[in-house]
Amino acid sequence: MMLGMDNRATRASKAKMNKGFLKNLKDISVLVVHPQDRDGAFLVEHLERMGCTVEARWPVPDTLSGNVDIAFVAVDREHHATLKPYLKKLEDAGAAIIAVVDYENPATLQLVFDINALSVIGKPVRAFGLLTNLMVSHKLLTERRGLEAKLRRLEKRLVSQKNISAAIMLMMQMRQISEQDAYALLREQAMSRRTSIEKVAGSLIEANDLLNFRKPAK
Repeated sequence: MMLGMDNRATRASKAKMNKGFLKNLKDISVLVVHPQDRDGAFLVEHLERMGCTVEARWPVPDTLSGNVDIAFVAVDREHHATLKPYLKKLEDAGAAIIAVVDYENPATLQLVFDINALSVIGKPVRAFGLLTNLMVSHKLLTERRGLEAKLRRLEKRLVSQKNISAAIMLMMQMRQISEQDAYALLREQAMSRRTSIEKVAGSLIEANDLLNFRKPAK
């Protein structure tokens, strides 16, 4: 009896995981930058069959058309000069690049490195491995976006800390008080205004810059 219940629980858990997995696929926006040949058509058709939102662009466009999570890109020397600036725009916009290559040789690998591809698939394009490359690249993309967001938060916090330190120095100079008392005063102002100490510090610095207010030297 317990074994049957365990099996049902396992099946239910797998069904839930599969449902979440399929939902993730539907949320992925895919761009295919590939000549309109058999491989290009197969890529678009199979990605759509998996449930992804797919857009195909060829020849290489000049501008980005919208939000892109993953870009499958045909990599060869003939189109590399045109592709590279466009792929730089894609990368700057936060997209992950999967290279689609004809050959596996040093020259092709150098092209792949040049575009910072997260994954590579070979031609002729086959269904096997396509889903794996897509999901691995998406996982790496998600992790990269998380790290970038964390870096932005740390940079913002660093700026805030610098502003607080500068505001404390101003308070110490203007009121001839200790560092501890200056911080306590900033904190008191923040609490009374129901705002953050970072905002109070920023306002003090802006006011000081605007009025160029300094306590006269004795």
